[in-house]
Amino acid sequence: MKINIDRLMSDIKEYAKYGKNDQGGVTRPSFSQADHEVRALFIKELENMDLKVTIDGAANIWGRRKGNGKKQGSLVIGSHLDSVPNGGKYDGPLGVLMAKEIIKTLIENNVMLDHDIEIVSFTAEESNDFNLSTFGSRSFVGRLKMEMLKDVCDSTGARLSNELKKAGGGLDKFPMMEEMRKDKKAFIELHIEQGQRLESKNISMAVINRVVGTYRSKVRVIGQSNHSGTTMMEHRKDALTAVAEMILEVERQCKESGSSVVGTVGKLTVFPNAANIIPGQIDFIYEVRGETEEKIQHTVNVIQSVWEETASKRGVVVQQQTFLDQKPVVLDEDIVHILQSTANEMEEPFKTFSSMAIHDAAHMAAITKSAMVFVKSIDGKSHCPEEYSLPGDIEKAGNLILQGIINMDRKLS
Repeated sequence: MKINIDRLMSDIKEYAKYGKNDQGGVTRPSFSQADHEVRALFIKELENMDLKVTIDGAANIWGRRKGNGKKQGSLVIGSHLDSVPNGGKYDGPLGVLMAKEIIKTLIENNVMLDHDIEIVSFTAEESNDFNLSTFGSRSFVGRLKMEMLKDVCDSTGARLSNELKKAGGGLDKFPMMEEMRKDKKAFIELHIEQGQRLESKNISMAVINRVVGTYRSKVRVIGQSNHSGTTMMEHRKDALTAVAEMILEVERQCKESGSSVVGTVGKLTVFPNAANIIPGQIDFIYEVRGETEEKIQHTVNVIQSVWEETASKRGVVVQQQTFLDQKPVVLDEDIVHILQSTANEMEEPFKTFSSMAIHDAAHMAAITKSAMVFVKSIDGKSHCPEEYSLPGDIEKAGNLILQGIINMDRKLS
């Protein structure tokens, strides 16, 4: 029994039409017109499969196929349908549409599981104008409460509570999620790798056993603005040159920490930002991601120690405010082992490693057995129109989840 890869690739192509832009990418943020249209298509297709459709308070879409009743609870497969601006057609939708394909395959082969099986499309996984990424999964597991969300608005003043209602959810429906999450026995998410680890080894797929932690800090470096022509080099307190050293230190320390730690400075604001004025203040955000809390903290501590030396040497002041300190998430050993064993049974090569990005599976791990499967990304590209995974690689990953679900159904009590 195998998935129908041609049908799946046709689905991916069809869904990419919703939010398609002139640059060849997909722009489909949650609650946009394109998002509402793709939601309607998805719900209709679930209903045509005779699945029981439920939209919860966070506007997450669930489709359920009943099992034979021998075992309680449900096995869940899914991801998200929203996209970043000018994104690709695989990030998110691949996981949702693969879930749909797997359930179709079970139906066509008259396979009835002991557990119920569900598909889910989570709302607003990507960063969005409400500043609430992984919104749907965080809400579902209880990490975002309705009291926290009642006054949330986007940059246009639109209220999140109203947008949820338009999508079939609503803050008044948040209590239903507490009851819904009780019967989730396992969650599996398929995603493109968004990196080159698999491609560098020419391996189609990976079983993901943990999701890295993320540390982010807002940094302000205060120097002294002055005339760029009349201020001699030895008299300068240039905030930008200090920051240049600081950024290179982030890169240096993360390289020395090994492949399990990465660091990035991706946003800078220069004041006063004029060609003939020495920069007097720089605001930037830096992050460090790592597999363990200890590795992240060690890297951050070393970076900050060197930054203090840089500040003293260059006569600038460094101020910091940590705004994210998300711990690494270890995914479920039982589910990871079942997926690994299934790949071995299928005689398909695979790797096991961490996800360096946050996904819905990391939050679902708070309430159920959770794991992920990655499929090889060509050139490691993601969040861009060039995002691509080969059908042959996708097929292998899909069949791994299909057989893995069958094994989970048998092995989980």
